[in-house]
Amino acid sequence: MTYMLRIMLLLVLLAGVSGLAQDQPVADTAAADTATVDPPAPVTNLTGQDRDNDHGHAIELSWTPSVDDLENPAGDRSVMRYRVMMWRPAFAFRVDTLRQMYEMVRNSYKPIRVYKPLVDSALSMVEQGVTSVAQLPFKVQLPADVDMTDVPQDLLRQTLEDTLETMVGQVEVSKDSVKTFRSTFLDSVDALTAAYATYPNNGRWDSIGAEPPGSGNFRHAGSKDEFSPDFLPDHTDLYYRVDAVTIDPDVYAESEIVGPIQSSGQWYNTGRTVVLVSVIIFTIFTILFVQQARGGKELYVRPLAGIEAVDDAIGRATEMGKPILYVLGLGAASDIATIASFTILSRVAKRVAEYQTDLIVPTYDPIVMTVAQEVVKSSYMDAGRPDDYHEDMVYFVTQSQFAYVAAVNGVMLRQLPATNVYMGKFYAESLILAETGALAGSIQIAGTDEIAQIPFFVVACDFTLIGEELYAASAYLGGEPILLGSLKAQDYAKALFVISAIVGFVFLVLHDITGVEWFTNFKEWYRVSD
Repeated sequence: MTYMLRIMLLLVLLAGVSGLAQDQPVADTAAADTATVDPPAPVTNLTGQDRDNDHGHAIELSWTPSVDDLENPAGDRSVMRYRVMMWRPAFAFRVDTLRQMYEMVRNSYKPIRVYKPLVDSALSMVEQGVTSVAQLPFKVQLPADVDMTDVPQDLLRQTLEDTLETMVGQVEVSKDSVKTFRSTFLDSVDALTAAYATYPNNGRWDSIGAEPPGSGNFRHAGSKDEFSPDFLPDHTDLYYRVDAVTIDPDVYAESEIVGPIQSSGQWYNTGRTVVLVSVIIFTIFTILFVQQARGGKELYVRPLAGIEAVDDAIGRATEMGKPILYVLGLGAASDIATIASFTILSRVAKRVAEYQTDLIVPTYDPIVMTVAQEVVKSSYMDAGRPDDYHEDMVYFVTQSQFAYVAAVNGVMLRQLPATNVYMGKFYAESLILAETGALAGSIQIAGTDEIAQIPFFVVACDFTLIGEELYAASAYLGGEPILLGSLKAQDYAKALFVISAIVGFVFLVLHDITGVEWFTNFKEWYRVSD
């Protein structure tokens, strides 16, 4: 008992000492230290202007740092940061509230919009004979006395139809709410310009950012989207100031107010002048060479070994009595590589029709299949053998990557084609296809613009079109004046860029060596154009 009393007495003494320690000078000392912080000197020469060469909605501020800046040894070094303030009318905060309300209404509409297709799917499942609630894509509310594993079909259908009707009603109500809030919000945004014109009444200063000591610039870049929280209106009077803040956020020095400043967008970006000149030069080259090609002039295109080998490969297949396998890759019909592959397929199909050889074209995408069927059909008609064409030449396999590869590999090992042509977009399946074709003893010609897959085709195929050679092959085989003219224009433009790069490098070296003013001007122009 005595032992327990001693422990309790010790605890009471410790609690008292702790309380005295908390009541004593620590907080007072901190307060006293804080109170000794004097306001620093404010920033000077604060200016603001619209940011050039942009879509608007941006203001650039610049100032001379405070003499008491932390980076200035000559001052008190008490300025820890620069707080950039912007005057905003009270109406602007109401607009922010409306924006949040609009987002809430729009977000509440999204689940209903996603849920409705599930109800439609459940109704189609019921029409197919499903009576178990567990098989439906969502939970259905039914009377408690109904067996959930075997619901009467009429009851289940009626329940889903009622649910769908409720969903449609909710969607319409939500749509109306979204439209109403959107209209109200946009009307309030239009009124912002007039609200900013009421400066300095009915508003307050709001912090929009901060810069570290030693800084003298700040870019207030807002969004041009009215629904974005950082939307900054154009053609509106804006006012700014910069506070030099000490270690105590409540101790700072305000700068002079700069304003009104208005932001606006520019139609032309002067920093892109070199790009504009390059586009004009390339356009002139393209028009010139297209006109020459249309006039019958033969434009030289470097022969490509892979394309030159196509005719030999088709002849070999004819002699062996084996088919030709053409793979368009895994790209969509809108991919540039797939479009170029269609042109090559047209040439191959025409030669196949002339030699009366079998052609196999398994496709990965249904749209690609449809286009490829028309391409092959047109090629057979151009060759004068439309009766030899049949739709089974081009068929759809699957849109599962490796399931498609497995099917194509099966065709290779069963049909043992004499020639395999891979043209288009390829990914991880490239080496699998090429290795299987090599095991089947086929001549293989490949081409893709996927740089990562080119090494696999190079080591496993007989001929490979690398990168842009795939596009050049389509122009070379198609013989279309527009394609040939564009190809020649690209070659000349590339040569011009290489020459300009060499000249620029020489002038930069001469500037560093001689320091001549003319070279200096060229160096600055070259940096802008770069």
